[in-house]
Amino acid sequence: MAMARAISGLSYPDRFYAAASYAGLGGSPISASAASDGAISRFPNDVALLLYALHQQATVGPCNVPKPRAWNPVEHSKWSSWNGLGNMASTEAMRLFVKILEEEDPAWYSRVADTEIEPVNDVEMNNPIVESISPPEDVYPESKTVATENGGLLETQDKDVILEGLGSVGVYDQWIAPSVSGQRPRPRYEHGAAVVQEKMYIFGGNHNGRYLSDLQVLDLKNLTWSKVETKASTETSDLSEALSLAPCAGHSLISWEDKLILIGGHTKDPSETVTVKEFDPYKCIWSSLKTYGKAPVSRGGQSVTLVGTSLVMFGGEDAKRSLLNDLHILDLETMTWDEIDAVGVPPSPRSAHAAAVHAERYLLIFGGGSHATCFNDLHVLDLQSMEWSRPTQQGEIPSPRAGHAGVIIGENWFIAGGGNNKSGVSETVVLNVSTLVWSVVTSVQGRVPLASEGLSLVVSSFGGEDILISFGGYNGRYSNEVHVIKPSHKSTLQPKTMESPVPDSVSVLRPMTNVTRDMETELETIQDGKIREITIDNVDLDPLKMSKESTERLMLALKGEKEELGATLAKEQMHTLQLKQELDDAETRNTDITKELQSVRSHLAAEQSRCFKLEVDVAELRQKLQTMEALEKELELLQRQKAASEQVAQNLKQRESSGGVWGWLAGSPQELKP
Repeated sequence: MAMARAISGLSYPDRFYAAASYAGLGGSPISASAASDGAISRFPNDVALLLYALHQQATVGPCNVPKPRAWNPVEHSKWSSWNGLGNMASTEAMRLFVKILEEEDPAWYSRVADTEIEPVNDVEMNNPIVESISPPEDVYPESKTVATENGGLLETQDKDVILEGLGSVGVYDQWIAPSVSGQRPRPRYEHGAAVVQEKMYIFGGNHNGRYLSDLQVLDLKNLTWSKVETKASTETSDLSEALSLAPCAGHSLISWEDKLILIGGHTKDPSETVTVKEFDPYKCIWSSLKTYGKAPVSRGGQSVTLVGTSLVMFGGEDAKRSLLNDLHILDLETMTWDEIDAVGVPPSPRSAHAAAVHAERYLLIFGGGSHATCFNDLHVLDLQSMEWSRPTQQGEIPSPRAGHAGVIIGENWFIAGGGNNKSGVSETVVLNVSTLVWSVVTSVQGRVPLASEGLSLVVSSFGGEDILISFGGYNGRYSNEVHVIKPSHKSTLQPKTMESPVPDSVSVLRPMTNVTRDMETELETIQDGKIREITIDNVDLDPLKMSKESTERLMLALKGEKEELGATLAKEQMHTLQLKQELDDAETRNTDITKELQSVRSHLAAEQSRCFKLEVDVAELRQKLQTMEALEKELELLQRQKAASEQVAQNLKQRESSGGVWGWLAGSPQELKP
């Protein structure tokens, strides 16, 4: 059981060599007779041929051997199998070899009795002095096999190659600490990292609670550190001006057109809005770029993702420690900010999350943290419809984390580091963005920088293979170490099963690969994410018969797929016609509504004119009413004066009739005559 655990835990390519040895093919290219005596005697003929072809592809490379001239059914069948693999990558062939062997003999590793293989342990990385890890002896130096004209193989010749820099990475899916030279940067976390012209630039960060402002560069060709001394610009323009940057942390560093763009970050004296700065590696000059539109509020811990010629910013934490979940887009061609009000339910406010873009259309947000908790939710924003969705995750869903870092390679999103308020996260995981299936790439042990928060993760390449590079982080102590990993993401990270459909919000067309050239086993990728194997029965090694049956099976499979695609196409055409009819109806309704709106507007204008006239009449009537009230008061006054005059006249008349005024004054009124 210990032996089984050791082999089952092997990483590539050691796992492939162990499987090849068990299958009778050995750990290096073999002759035709060895193949016949080994694999063909152990497995059915069709499986043996496929194992032979995959082994040749993995150890020798694509088939460049001419087709055998002699009429030998075995040699013809092996040549057809190998030649049918085309330009399949060596790593892909290794993984398919092991996959087929495990399907034929699931317990193969428990039956290996004569092979002593040590498990690959995680590299210890807490030592301040990091030593380089030598590649396995069976990997470097490589062997070059020369094929003869009749299909046989000559003796191999060793290639004396001295591997430096990223070339020292000889294993897959394992973090190693390569040997670096030069003066290392100060340990830090929450810094920014980006790659320009095979150089990894590190800017700023946090060390012991103090913000940094130095710019460091790691030459990825020879893994040598050096500090970049920035210069003051002698020229200024309306768009930019030279400056010395203030120390900051939690910012975003983006590579754009062989330059570095610095956005956001926490500083001692924060500005009101987010600033955008640019560094020219050739002139060694920092410049402040002038932007237009409504700039986002100042923040740190946000995510900034390059999508085409735009930068998409989400979330973060502002200078007042308020968490954000707003969305902004900066057009790098016009330097104009645009605040996006997307539909759907956005992620909750957070910072220290990871973001990536797939197919230049879908923005993915994973994890992050608030002041009280960490998240492991996945959100997707369709950048065409500007709609948020939360698809269902599958596979080994990662634990909640914040402060992690991620890079996307093809359809695989690799995420490393992070913490959960208790400890660092030790697993490096990958998400297949087409199937939304999580897988664990590897795990580290102990308190190492890869299980810490605030580390950076970038991607470079060496020898045509992608390599992830990590730097810094904090897990109780600050780190300035470099770690690299070569992911085997082409096949081992494919989902084993995919029963539920991919959500529409992230579904993309997956390429279908048909392996032809009289190949006995056809592997094609279909839309539901599964790998379908078209195998042949165990028949005699007659190349014509096998080629005919393989072709017939392939034609039947293609015919069935064609019918399925035809039905799907007809359904889509019907749906298109229905949508077109609905669009025509909507346009007709829109025309009617427009006419009705115009009629209503005309009627409203007439009513407004009539209302204006009525208001003028009312004003005139009010004026006349006020005049009438004045006349009434004047009339009332005249009536009172008239009444008073009449009263006075009446009194005078009465006095005259009573003897006059003098008689009345004398007191002797004249007696009335009888």
